[in-house]
Amino acid sequence: MSSAYHPQSNGQTEVINRVIEQYLRAFVHKRPSSWGKFLHYAEWSYNTSKHSGLGLKPYEVTFDNKPPTITHYVDGNSNVEAVDDFLTNREEVFLELQKKILKAQEQMKKHVDDNR
Repeated sequence: MSSAYHPQSNGQTEVINRVIEQYLRAFVHKRPSSWGKFLHYAEWSYNTSKHSGLGLKPYEVTFDNKPPTITHYVDGNSNVEAVDDFLTNREEVFLELQKKILKAQEQMKKHVDDNR
């Protein structure tokens, strides 16, 4: 573990920690205590995003093939109610995140355009 009091970690670890923290903040904006439930989404998102230095996704580097995609779930496809609830909730989370990402992109664009 690294902190301001123990700066012996490398810069790459610090960058990855900031990225994961940013993902988790987007997921748990309204429910900060529920971050543990969304950790696997943050991991999947990071591992399937293209790395600027490598030009590849971390999943591709590790497993030498394309990462699996998450398909959209249609309500009622599962006979198990718990699975149906989980996948329905996942779809809601993804839609909310898409909205937040678009809003953040618009704000960043406005900020950059204002400074030009």
